[in-house]
Amino acid sequence: IVKWALKRGKAAIFADTGLGKTIMQLTWADQVAEKTNAPVLILAPLAVASQTIEEGRKYGIHIEKLNPDADVFGRGIYIINYEQLHKVKNQFMGIALDESSILKGMMGARRKEITDFAKGIPYRLSCTATPSPNDFMELGTQSEFLGIMSQIEMLAMFFIHDGSDTAKWRLKGHGQKKFFEWMA
Repeated sequence: IVKWALKRGKAAIFADTGLGKTIMQLTWADQVAEKTNAPVLILAPLAVASQTIEEGRKYGIHIEKLNPDADVFGRGIYIINYEQLHKVKNQFMGIALDESSILKGMMGARRKEITDFAKGIPYRLSCTATPSPNDFMELGTQSEFLGIMSQIEMLAMFFIHDGSDTAKWRLKGHGQKKFFEWMA
């Protein structure tokens, strides 16, 4: 999975709980930092940062909590919680989202902030155990973060809007196979 994500450069790892997403994410970040000789940022929920640093230690991968006011130079992996992103200078060649289901809100301010921050970053990884496979809107926000296709483009290409409820979308009959090939 990590080799595939590195080859793509921009990828999502939707792996269930207990399958090792954290070490996949850390290995990906370590390889991007090594290849680019530049810093990589991991965004995570507040309670997860310390656990991620500990997990890295187990595998010999060094991660530092990011001081949002600091300039970072050279190779390294830094972690900060989502709520502090607005303080961070964009100086990264890679970004990984831990618990990327935070992108779920179509019009959410946090989703927009994260997506806008990532626009100039060439390597992007989205990791979650809980993408909503029945919530195509979330798959669109994941795609938009990755810079693959905007949510609106994804919906227009593969879906039909059902009625006046903006959350009701269904796959076009002929588009189902193509949609899941695109997802893969």
